[in-house]
Amino acid sequence: MPLPQTRRTPTPRGERFAVLDPATGEAFDEAPDQHPDELDGIVDRAHAAWRSWRADPAARATALLAAADAVEAAGADLAPLLTREQGKPLAESYAEIARTAARLRYFAEPAPGPRPITDGRPVRSEIRWRPLGPVAAIVPWNFPLQLASAKFAPALAAGNTVVLKPSPFTPLATRLLVSVVSTALPRDVLTIVTGREPLGARLASHPGIRHVTFTGSIPTGRAVARGAAASLARVTLELGGNDAAILLEDVEVERIADRLFWAAFRNCGQVCMAVKRVYAPARLYAQVVEALAQRAKTVAVGAGLDPGSRLGPVNNAPQLARVERCAAGALADGARAATGGHRLDRPGYFFAPTVLADVPPGSPVVTEEQFGPVLPVLPYRSLDEAVERANDTGFGLGGSVWGTDLDRAEAVADRLECGTAWINHHAELSLAQPFAGIKESGVGVAGGPWGLYGNLRPFVVHRPDEA
Repeated sequence: MPLPQTRRTPTPRGERFAVLDPATGEAFDEAPDQHPDELDGIVDRAHAAWRSWRADPAARATALLAAADAVEAAGADLAPLLTREQGKPLAESYAEIARTAARLRYFAEPAPGPRPITDGRPVRSEIRWRPLGPVAAIVPWNFPLQLASAKFAPALAAGNTVVLKPSPFTPLATRLLVSVVSTALPRDVLTIVTGREPLGARLASHPGIRHVTFTGSIPTGRAVARGAAASLARVTLELGGNDAAILLEDVEVERIADRLFWAAFRNCGQVCMAVKRVYAPARLYAQVVEALAQRAKTVAVGAGLDPGSRLGPVNNAPQLARVERCAAGALADGARAATGGHRLDRPGYFFAPTVLADVPPGSPVVTEEQFGPVLPVLPYRSLDEAVERANDTGFGLGGSVWGTDLDRAEAVADRLECGTAWINHHAELSLAQPFAGIKESGVGVAGGPWGLYGNLRPFVVHRPDEA
């Protein structure tokens, strides 16, 4: 498929690495394996570009609107490439591109203006907001374009420049996205680097970077924070979740079963804020297990480019092995597979959509983040027990409560220890709302005006009323 005629990010000569199609497990293209020593020049150029980029908020807003238009126009090229390297169904790739363009438009507003401080003194005090400088954005493989824009759109709107590093599992669509967006930006305002470690670690610890924003695992997030601490750079970390869904006694199982299923299995379960555990009242437990298992048995699983596929493969071999260990460990602990529990016998990284019943509460599939198409369903005897077990985790990203009495459901949701709680749905976010986790799920806030202010610093000017 021909690519759009846009100004491209220069491709360094030298080492390259293979990019695999998770639907086949075979290489279909290559990406530059850039050396960490290249970062000095890249960050220096980002700093030089920052001097003029930060100076004109109106020009930035215009550029982001033009970038959004360019992303939409390139959708027919971006979507198949995203599906080819990530694995998700093509319709979901188009949805990710639409979200990327929408986020650019959302942040295409001039940065906040000065605000006076009134405190009774004979001095005029004013808060002005200033950008931080070059920002490092390190992005995972589950939503590479959407999460890239969630980092670079507010950073650019605030007047920063950005050096973006995608996962080595999904570098190609992100490179194309940067090429497309860059047609609306001055040179070196948005730069992409691709490669394997230690490239990301060196970028996070580079002394010229003033803000590091990262989405990924807890161990890597801790390493990123340690690296950024060397230069006292600001950090924003989104480190995953183990979201619980609590079903109340009055829930209508068949009415909510489709929504609950897709809240757990969308993108093959590779969503940080997906439902990872379901707590059902004992009276309804068998019905809930059967409703979810029936949907898992009948959902169409296949290559993302196949129009009939609703679920694609797991993105990569290491993650597939992790999912398999989680399911096998639960079964060894005494759990029962209501459906699935095994790899599919075909090329690629396919795992059968799995619903687990009778899972011991301490099994790793319950206590850890499986990040794949495996869902444990657990019974509870009292609502207090359900809430306690939902909160008994080191994670704190999201959670949900499902029932017909909305006031009661909201009262239960208010007891959840997480950053976002939903009622009768899950993992739906507005561009205007904050997104943040507690405990080990993250540091800092993304989304809405909070995401913008996370890329700014206050600067205060005091001026006397008289000379």
